Amino acid sequence: MDSFPNYRQSLRFLFSRINYERISTSETSKQSFQLGRMHDLLSRLGNPHLDQKIIHVAGTKGKGSTAAMIASILQSAGYRTGLFSSPHLYRIEERFSIDKHPASSAQFTELIKHIRPHVEQMDRESVGPTYFEITTAMAFLHFSNHRADATVLEVGLGGRLDSTNVCLPELAVITSISRDHTRQLGSRLEDIAKEKAGIVKPGIPVISGVTSSPARKAIAEICKSRKAPLRELNQAFSYHCCEPHAFKTTQLQNMVKNSRPSPGSKTFFTEFDVKTWKDQWTGLQIPLLGAHQAANAAVAIAAIETLQENTWSITKQEVRNGLENTRLPVRAEVLKTHPTIIVDASHNDASIAALIKTLDTSFSPEKQILIFSATQEKDISIMLEQLLPRFQKVILTQYQNNPRSVPVEQLAELTESLSDTEFTVCSHPRQAWNHAKQRLRPQDLLCITGSFFIAAEMRRWILKDQEFFTETNYPVPHFRNILRIRKQT
Repeated sequence: MDSFPNYRQSLRFLFSRINYERISTSETSKQSFQLGRMHDLLSRLGNPHLDQKIIHVAGTKGKGSTAAMIASILQSAGYRTGLFSSPHLYRIEERFSIDKHPASSAQFTELIKHIRPHVEQMDRESVGPTYFEITTAMAFLHFSNHRADATVLEVGLGGRLDSTNVCLPELAVITSISRDHTRQLGSRLEDIAKEKAGIVKPGIPVISGVTSSPARKAIAEICKSRKAPLRELNQAFSYHCCEPHAFKTTQLQNMVKNSRPSPGSKTFFTEFDVKTWKDQWTGLQIPLLGAHQAANAAVAIAAIETLQENTWSITKQEVRNGLENTRLPVRAEVLKTHPTIIVDASHNDASIAALIKTLDTSFSPEKQILIFSATQEKDISIMLEQLLPRFQKVILTQYQNNPRSVPVEQLAELTESLSDTEFTVCSHPRQAWNHAKQRLRPQDLLCITGSFFIAAEMRRWILKDQEFFTETNYPVPHFRNILRIRKQT
């Protein structure tokens, strides 16, 4: 019991630091980010990052999925694998996991106990580390303490000035480039690409999933100047997403009758093929919906093949197993069918477009209902312009777990100016869920999106609603096309 007060104190200390995930981007700029503090902090900790084999992953979207896939494959191959990711879904410890196991509260407390005196000393000497800098250092220290064989680092924001960019990686990965965080990274794709390509190190191989010409050119120029070998999607490797499968009614009836799912237990698989400079992969599966996830998986496979060329021992079956065992919540995650309930973390125009494509190709409900909330400084108009025509009813709300949430009244004003779509305003996500579930019929679809924070917050409320999940007998879902459906046992 003595550990609980220490754990709470550790949380309070960390949450007292400057946290740019909770501050409006109008209050930050490129000058807010620097690597000097990070180098200083790690030096005081004994430079735990220097004894790790690191795969560094940047990108506007897809970096979380790709990092999770790479980590899962490495774990499948027998490597003790640390994964640093952000933001977390529910608990800060999720950000630093080893072999898919988040750090425990006791481990978190010990990490803070070790780091805190150095942070406080840096506070006295100058400006001390930020929240993200401290969590990055905690990840390096945690993985070093547990002698991880491999470390997969997901960039927090940008690349060049991100706190993870103190590492000396085995491989750099850039998943995609689209417009986001434009105040810090610029509004032109080539400017954003240059910031992301800041993770490129001299002579270190680079895998890129970027396809837009201006961004590709910017990345290629940086790689050339640093003599970093570059392999690009649609050049050195490619992918093909297989045609969706339509399951027969009898098959679905038998699947449902033989194993009634519990909340969150239903898993959908996207099937795809990948061709690389050295191999052909067919019938690959990833338990994430959407062709964009097949693209992310192709980048992950290209990364793994590059590691294989550098003496990493990973078999083809281990790659397949790793992909099939990748788990990543709130990425077009299906919580329930009949009615279908999907939570998704899309928060810019490119990710919303990918979500819409996934919904269009995978489901055919009679009615679609949207719950939407957004974060300040995002291009909400473009997101809503894409979403509103696709839904018959819209519920606007405001997430509660981060102060950057856009006021629901502002969302209502914007929605009214953009469309005649019927919408309802609910000030709290729990109210939005109660309003939606009263109107959902078995043949309908509910999608919650607009921000990672609304997806995480509403996912918790929905999965806690046991009465809603037990009041039906899980009859046959209403799919038009399913990329692949299985039930976990």
